[in-house]
Amino acid sequence: MNEQADLILFEIEEKMEKSLHAMQHDFSSIRTGRANPALLDSLSVEYYGVDSPVKQIASVTVPEGNQLYIKPFDRSLIKKIETAIQASSLGLQPQNDGVGIRLILPQLTTERRKELSKQAEKLAEHGKVAIRNLRREANDQIKKLGLAEDSEHGYVEDVQSLTDTYIEKIEQATKIKIEEIMSI
Repeated sequence: MNEQADLILFEIEEKMEKSLHAMQHDFSSIRTGRANPALLDSLSVEYYGVDSPVKQIASVTVPEGNQLYIKPFDRSLIKKIETAIQASSLGLQPQNDGVGIRLILPQLTTERRKELSKQAEKLAEHGKVAIRNLRREANDQIKKLGLAEDSEHGYVEDVQSLTDTYIEKIEQATKIKIEEIMSI
């Protein structure tokens, strides 16, 4: 056993886990039929000269299964949040009630569900590419260690095994997300 190679395996597994979590976080921004505050993760509003995420300047609640309610901590931000939502790619129409903003998520059409499924598959493919790049990086690092051929081959197989495990986890997460999107 080589400590440096073991450390490389450990670091690569950690990075693969982070890639998986990043992909799952990206999945949360894909809208399904249910309201989820994570939809607003990418939405920022200018507040005192700084772009601030909506979650930092307002409370976001789910009063009903297909609604989000955004209540800013500072009422002067209502118009800015409303404008940011309209300018975003969310495709939602904000309803300003003077205290907060209500977002009603319309039922998804079959066509839109298919588009969202393709978007999920694209995110999954990016995740797989990230995992494969990590595999290449680990293999390069292991080959630079100058280990005996058998030992090097064993570590390269370990890296491939890790890669296969994380590719499978990505495929499982994608399958679950697509089922969630397609369920009515």
